[in-house]
Amino acid sequence: MPATPPQPRRTVAIILLDRIVALATAAGRVLTGRDDASRVIWVAVVAVLGVLVTTAVLVAGVLRTPEKLAPVTLDPPLSVDQAGTPPAGTPRARARPAATSPAVAAPPPSASVTAVPPSVGATTRPAPTGSTAAPTTAARTADFAIEDTALLSYGAAVTITNPGPAPAAQWTLVLTLPRESLRVSSVEGALASRDGAVWTFVPDGSTAPAPGGASVRVTFRVNGTPAGAAPDTCAIDGAACTGLPN
Repeated sequence: MPATPPQPRRTVAIILLDRIVALATAAGRVLTGRDDASRVIWVAVVAVLGVLVTTAVLVAGVLRTPEKLAPVTLDPPLSVDQAGTPPAGTPRARARPAATSPAVAAPPPSASVTAVPPSVGATTRPAPTGSTAAPTTAARTADFAIEDTALLSYGAAVTITNPGPAPAAQWTLVLTLPRESLRVSSVEGALASRDGAVWTFVPDGSTAPAPGGASVRVTFRVNGTPAGAAPDTCAIDGAACTGLPN
């Protein structure tokens, strides 16, 4: 008896196709005796099943040929030695000769000049010509005088002299009275302020600046007699006044 030839092995794709055909045949039989609504539902079910079966066929085909998904391997980078060695037959760039400047003859020994460094502290800035020095400010002087007396007060004046050629924009006159209870009033030619028995006078608009080589006057009244209310001290910019009663 002759041997039966072996049946060819069925692949997964053929098996899935047989299932699709059987499913379509069964669906056709079912849809033959149903109304329109039922047919629409069954058509949707069959479509979904067809998509699932098709996806399964594709997945099965990919799994059977995994070599198609193997990652692509890249060649390792060239090493420094390999990169520096050009392949055979590649023309190399011809090295250009270095540019050289023409030789300059050294000067003869007799023509050599030795630079002398400037001495420490020396300056190379030229002195300005035609400039004039700023005028110096001379110390101002002040002279105290009692000009009139009354029963309970007296009038006094301080003459401030600026002997220098430049105007004096500021000056300070300080008087110290014997008691804090004494008051100064009717001040002209200055602005007055007090700290206890010490009175300070600074120039106002009529006495600032004090012109050079001229004098300005400050007048005021003190509520007291000259015998008991005359200033103990008087100073202009720290220098003592003249004319104080003994």
